[in-house]
Amino acid sequence: MSHIKTELNAGVLSISFARADKKNAITQAMYADLARAVTEAQDAAAVRVVLFRAEGDSFSAGNDIGDFATIAMGGTRPTDMAVFNFLKSLAYLDKPAVAAVKGRAVGIGLTLLLHCDLVVTAEDALLSTPFVNLALAPEAASTLLLPMAIGHQRAFEMFALGDPIDGKTAHAWGLANRCVPAADVDAEGLRLAKALAMRAPGSLAATKRLMRDAERLWALMQAEGEVFGAQMLSPEAREAFAAFFEKRPPNFAAAD
Repeated sequence: MSHIKTELNAGVLSISFARADKKNAITQAMYADLARAVTEAQDAAAVRVVLFRAEGDSFSAGNDIGDFATIAMGGTRPTDMAVFNFLKSLAYLDKPAVAAVKGRAVGIGLTLLLHCDLVVTAEDALLSTPFVNLALAPEAASTLLLPMAIGHQRAFEMFALGDPIDGKTAHAWGLANRCVPAADVDAEGLRLAKALAMRAPGSLAATKRLMRDAERLWALMQAEGEVFGAQMLSPEAREAFAAFFEKRPPNFAAAD
């Protein structure tokens, strides 16, 4: 069973996280489906806009830690994982992308938003980038895009401390275009996507290409992946993963 659902309607391709019982935590199999969906959207003339949304009460809890740890500890390099096919598809997507965010948006659940052109958040949504909490490093070109969006100090605090910000704060800081009650998130996201689908597609694509340097983003994603991979094999990361599964605070002094 695929936990990624797609539906094309009036030029809008809705890509939905459909693993609500796991807070839409993303497995490598889901990343493969996401990469396929975005790549096909880029090539399909019928698709004018991509809309990322989620079933259930959370946008995404980020990587499925169990799935991720199993693959990583098996010696697979991050840049060889399916997630990197998804990231590359985002870097080169020149069609408008919209995100409708409610509940938790953790890790890739937040960094994905940096590749969306319009973002709607619920007022009570909680967005976080707890990479350092897992002794890892940021991804998805977020080391460039997040400071560009909200400033170095705010971005560093989000990366280093991992504390969540709510939807109202995300909107005030410039991470979201709209902030609405949770019950209205999907409708507002679809409304914006449909509005974009009515605009001239060639003009939109040209505008997006001028605003984003796809080659630079993909190069940075790969560089981040190398650092991520090195951290993943570090004593710090082993302690962080062990602490996560044992439901205790990590002791990084012991991991030196």
